[in-house]
Amino acid sequence: MGTVRGRTQGLKPSQLHALERLFRRRVAPEMVISVELARTLASVSRETGRQVGLLLDRRGEVRFVIVGNDREIHFPDLSAYRTGGHRLRGLRCIHTHLKGETLTEDDLTDLSGLRLDLMAALEVDREGLPGRLYIAHLQPAAEAGADTVELPPEDIHHPTTHCAHLIESVEDTLSQAPGGRDVKDPRERALLVSVTTGHKQEAEDSLEELAALADSAGLIVLDSVLQRPRKIHPRYLMGVGKLQEVVVRAMQREADLILFDQDLTPGQFEAVAAATELKVLDRTQLILDIFSRRALSADGKVQVELAQMRYRLPRLGLRQRALSRLTGGIGGRGPGETRLEIDMRRARDRIRRLEKQLESLSRSRQQRRKKRLNAGVPIISVVGYTNAGKSTLLNALTQSRVVAADQLFATLDTSTRRLRFPEDREVLITDTVGFIRRLPKDLVRAFQSTLDELADADLLLHVVDASHPQFPEQIEAVERILNDLELGHIDTLLVLNKTDRLSADQVTALVRNRGGIPVAAVNRKSFQPLMDAIYYHLWQMGAPSSPAQVAIGEPE
Repeated sequence: MGTVRGRTQGLKPSQLHALERLFRRRVAPEMVISVELARTLASVSRETGRQVGLLLDRRGEVRFVIVGNDREIHFPDLSAYRTGGHRLRGLRCIHTHLKGETLTEDDLTDLSGLRLDLMAALEVDREGLPGRLYIAHLQPAAEAGADTVELPPEDIHHPTTHCAHLIESVEDTLSQAPGGRDVKDPRERALLVSVTTGHKQEAEDSLEELAALADSAGLIVLDSVLQRPRKIHPRYLMGVGKLQEVVVRAMQREADLILFDQDLTPGQFEAVAAATELKVLDRTQLILDIFSRRALSADGKVQVELAQMRYRLPRLGLRQRALSRLTGGIGGRGPGETRLEIDMRRARDRIRRLEKQLESLSRSRQQRRKKRLNAGVPIISVVGYTNAGKSTLLNALTQSRVVAADQLFATLDTSTRRLRFPEDREVLITDTVGFIRRLPKDLVRAFQSTLDELADADLLLHVVDASHPQFPEQIEAVERILNDLELGHIDTLLVLNKTDRLSADQVTALVRNRGGIPVAAVNRKSFQPLMDAIYYHLWQMGAPSSPAQVAIGEPE
């Protein structure tokens, strides 16, 4: 027999016994609630002066009996009843209303947020007899704009709703909603969420970038939700009502995870995951995941793993919360707490080992840097926003084969090549990891030794995707990062890449308004102005009498 949940304080033993007897009842699959059970529920509710609710499974068995106050009930933890592959939770709620009211807004919110099969409210008259039954269920929100449907009130003695058929119909309707899952596609499906008090346009631009990051990570982006509250909710980031909307939309679109454009605190991760029962990621976690997939060199792998471990350490306790409740008596430490301490100690040990390994790799890198500096060969570092075309430009300039792709963070590992000029002059040109707005701090720390190499550069080529609608903001983001790294004093050439995607008039206006050197990395014939500018900046000879020529590059 189950345990009665909720506000049981002050109930008489006979009342508690009557509530416990409800667990023995069973309802036929075609019925929302039987007449006998409705009468008992109404009688107990009127006698106690409190709302009483039942949660029944699809076999008609009572799984929970909940006691509230005269206005509402509070649901217990239903995480054991996962939705899994089902559209709905497999539980329906029938609860009493003592003041003759129909389904309330809170009832419909609980229906949506908990993904219940049905929500029903039973009227209770002054004599403790059952009255009309009000029923609601979920629906796709695309057509009517609402998430729920309320049925006409029913007489419990003459029901018209076939419960099993209705639930089956609701799930079929939801599964046929736009955005249904392609079972042949194994990729995870994400719902994007942004909650910010900033400007709407900035938030929309950032969401677009998040969608590109998600695509780069191999996710299917289903939809996006943007909320601009006056104040950020400390627990859920978004308001409770908006959270319920996100839950319903995620269910309707069959999302596997919710991806936030903002960074979440450990507590917010836990709260949102508990409320949605979905995997929750934030922007930093997504970027770290992309980096972990793309890093190929020993340096890159260590740097990324170190950033991931630093990010995960304060969040280790979330998955151990249930175990931590298992204390060993008063003041006992308990197996859960011990397990958590072990995991955190192992994580800290791993971080220390990675830091030592990174120091060792850094010393090797410093030796190579010293060798390059002693050789007296000028160094050019290519910097810019992710997916601006840096690697493509390096490949075209030096005829090399650095990995390049039309996606964010396609290149993570530093690559150095030789670029020859006339008169036996040559430079070392280095490709670096792309920048992005709100670059994760843990990632900057981990890549600090690599980014420090930019300080050795004699010239920076700031490559910009001139065809991108937000390229001015991207320029500002890169310049901000360079200033944070104290690299603003190094000579920099602004290279306006991907001009092949613009008209001649657009390129002319862009150069007139922004300055910079227009190129198309896919067209080597466009490189001459860039080569002349590099030659001038490095050797201070003005425009060379013999044009600089692009030579075959060699790995450094």
